[in-house]
Amino acid sequence: MTEPQEAKLSIGESQLAGLSLSRFPDPGRDSPLRAWEAADEFLLNELDYSRLNSGPLIILNDAFGALACALAEYHPVCNSDSFISQYATQSNLARNGINGDNVTFTDSLTPLPAGPSAVLIKVPKTLALLEHQLHALRQVVTSETQIIAAAKSRDVHTSTLRLFEQILGPTRTSLAWKKARLIFCRAERPDVAAFNPLASWPLEGTSYEIHNYPNVFSRTSLDIGARFFSDYLPSNAPGNMVDLGCGNGVLGLRLLAQNPQAHVTFRDESFMAVASSRLNVEKNLPQALSRSRFEAQHALMGIADGSLSAVICNPPFHQQQVITDDIAWQMFLDARRCLSQGGELRIVGNRHLGYHQKLKRLFGHCELLASNNKFVVLRAVKSGRGE
Repeated sequence: MTEPQEAKLSIGESQLAGLSLSRFPDPGRDSPLRAWEAADEFLLNELDYSRLNSGPLIILNDAFGALACALAEYHPVCNSDSFISQYATQSNLARNGINGDNVTFTDSLTPLPAGPSAVLIKVPKTLALLEHQLHALRQVVTSETQIIAAAKSRDVHTSTLRLFEQILGPTRTSLAWKKARLIFCRAERPDVAAFNPLASWPLEGTSYEIHNYPNVFSRTSLDIGARFFSDYLPSNAPGNMVDLGCGNGVLGLRLLAQNPQAHVTFRDESFMAVASSRLNVEKNLPQALSRSRFEAQHALMGIADGSLSAVICNPPFHQQQVITDDIAWQMFLDARRCLSQGGELRIVGNRHLGYHQKLKRLFGHCELLASNNKFVVLRAVKSGRGE
């Protein structure tokens, strides 16, 4: 698609003015990253506020709560697949003295309220998640519902607009403003094929059938990092273990199978990832369900110091559209805190990310278990140094 001309719009005083908003995790005072973007302002400016009392207000994928804070008086339902986004929104509501009870939080597998007056969508990075959300909206919107989506101009593609057209109805876009664009859609609900949010595929070398909800990384096959890592997991060890950033839980399944005396917690900030992990244990290792826990959380928040024997992790190097190692570093810090003496952290990562130096600085040492031309598998053991 060709880039549209800059919109000749006069955006008045932003509805975000006067709000104190912070990202989570906080990137620090010197970071240029903000908790809101031009797309949020653009969307708030185009919303018809006079119609908001005619039905529920639904906000999808509000990254850090900018929209929820600006629209809290309308008691929005904030639906997303991200624990971090929900946590950030709650923190920003409190930061601004806004009653948190004004906002209802639901995850992307929870049905949406019927007959909304307006639906505001921050276009997600994953097209499969957008497709899922549009099918969920199809069940509840009416011809009177305002439907407005917002994103950076570069993230509005022909495929994005096609999904709105095919699932909901006639769609048009705005001109660009500050490198942001809006998508306007009218709900006519054209005929579409039945939608199944689950993808499933056989895990090679096993009898397992893996199930993935839409927002799970590598949802139709085993990703190459996990494939490489799977041969270097702990075996025949007792204790409490965590598959951190578990995704669909493939690595945690192997932990359960290889460590019959261990209890494994599947943790991810994606609600769909945690739901996929639970489903995969239920379907493939039901006898191990009693040794399993499933938690949508950030890193190892809330887990007691010194309580884990092992943590395995394929850490992310981005947050939404931003490339960052902040979350990976927090995972490593939390692992150091939560491991017992002699407990170990094992990770897989791209060679160029330099995790070896980070773990060596944090643990005092780092062992290379395996490498190929793309990935390294690293192991660090908590020795009690400095305690």
